[in-house]
Amino acid sequence: MENNPTMKVNRYFLLAIILIFGAFLFASLIQFFSAFLGAVIIYVLSKPALEKLIKGRHWRKPVASLLLILISFFIILLPIGLLTTLLYNKVSGVVENPQPLLDAFKRFDNSIQSRFHVSLFTDQRLEKMQASATGILTAAVGQGINMFSMILMMYFLLYFMMQNINRMEAAIIFYLPFPRSKIELFGKELVSQTFSNSVGIPLICVVQGFLGYFCYIITGVPEPGFWGVVTGAASIIPIVGAAAIWFPIGVYLLATGHNWQCAFVVAYGVLVIGISDNVVRFLLARWMADVHPIITVLGVIMGLKYFGITGLIFGPLLISWFLLLLRIYYTEFQQPLTNRRTVKARQLMPSYFQPFLGKTKKKTKPGKLPGQDAVDRR
Repeated sequence: MENNPTMKVNRYFLLAIILIFGAFLFASLIQFFSAFLGAVIIYVLSKPALEKLIKGRHWRKPVASLLLILISFFIILLPIGLLTTLLYNKVSGVVENPQPLLDAFKRFDNSIQSRFHVSLFTDQRLEKMQASATGILTAAVGQGINMFSMILMMYFLLYFMMQNINRMEAAIIFYLPFPRSKIELFGKELVSQTFSNSVGIPLICVVQGFLGYFCYIITGVPEPGFWGVVTGAASIIPIVGAAAIWFPIGVYLLATGHNWQCAFVVAYGVLVIGISDNVVRFLLARWMADVHPIITVLGVIMGLKYFGITGLIFGPLLISWFLLLLRIYYTEFQQPLTNRRTVKARQLMPSYFQPFLGKTKKKTKPGKLPGQDAVDRR
């Protein structure tokens, strides 16, 4: 039946229609793609608690779903909203009354010029900075409106995902043309990558924010709480990270004659704030997937470009998921069709891909692939 030419033509024709409809639907709903990704991430993070409430404590699905949605709002969205409001108030205050800040820049420039004979802030540069601040404020208002609509759609999708818990996973296993053991292996690693990216990046922000706050208190920097929050938020900037905040503060302290404070901020930033990134990643790698720093950097750059502020989480996740898809494709179609019980199987991925996919926590017996025992038991 499969070798019938008519059946092949019908199959390819139906597949072409499905692809055309899929492309049309994706193009039509592209503005909700960020909301869908956010719903999937929160669903993955909250699923263990949801199952415990429904199966262990016998809660009704709507009650358990609404409780977890409320918790996720306070844990995830409330800090982001407070940070956005704080920065917006600062920028809007500067735009409405820029003269105090301009005077401070001029005093700072005079100090630099008298000590190092270099002028940093000319009148033209100050005008450009003021115009840039106005543009940033306008863009922030537009992003805020888009963010609000995205959040509403995200929780709308999340609620129905929670109401149909495990049905989405069952449909994926049913429709994907791979053995169930391979799909389950892929699903476990996908969950691990999701936890690592979704928890790791915010945790680094919090740790570096608190470390910066303590540093600014010791050195007497004005408004240490505000600059600590900004330092934590800047830790997500690719390559530069929190140094985008503490290094200019150190330069300011040096220019204003606070020499030991400058030395302390720079040394503390390099030895404590900078190393804390690697320490947090090392601790996370012991319990979650070991995400390569290149994935994080490239993912943040790509995510900010296509998804805005939400791309800080979505970008690294999409790259991690793409590499996992390569992994399942390799294990399913690229391995030799020899007897795997007697011949040593090839490694799961080529050696040059191994650092990006993290360390394999569970060792398998020689000659067997991960998940092969489940297949043998069938």
